[in-house]
Amino acid sequence: MLKLNVNSADRQVGSAVDTPLLWVLRDELNLTGTKFGCGVAACGACTVHVEGAAVRSCVTPVGSIAGKKVQTIEGLGTTGKNGGLSALQLAWVAHQVPQCGYCQSGVLMAASALLAKNPAPTDADIDKEVTNICRCGTYQRIRAAIHTAAKASADRVAASVTTGGAK
Repeated sequence: MLKLNVNSADRQVGSAVDTPLLWVLRDELNLTGTKFGCGVAACGACTVHVEGAAVRSCVTPVGSIAGKKVQTIEGLGTTGKNGGLSALQLAWVAHQVPQCGYCQSGVLMAASALLAKNPAPTDADIDKEVTNICRCGTYQRIRAAIHTAAKASADRVAASVTTGGAK
């Protein structure tokens, strides 16, 4: 049995150590928001966070991440106020990013990892870090939503500093 921390819950999985994390999440833990796309880490539909970094789960052996913290798209919404949608997810809705929606969980996870390490990314930063493939071509809306989420986060920090952290 391998121990993982998935979406802040300790879990034990019985999969072989060379099983891709994607299949452990989907088949063993029933977290089906993470999608299978290409199986070779090219498209990014399977992107999750491992210790906060964006990782393509289709090529990540579960044994290599034993004991580490994993966050899936199902756990992303819990980062918002009172367990609601995150600023990034709200921006996604506001900009009507998804069309077919298949790639969106992976793109959101890649964008979330980017914003965690770079709270004010440029378009070039976004293009460099969010390399997921979207067949519908919503890249301009993806960039706009990331900028909106970054601004919302910056505005919350500024408001907190102005009020001395009071809510």
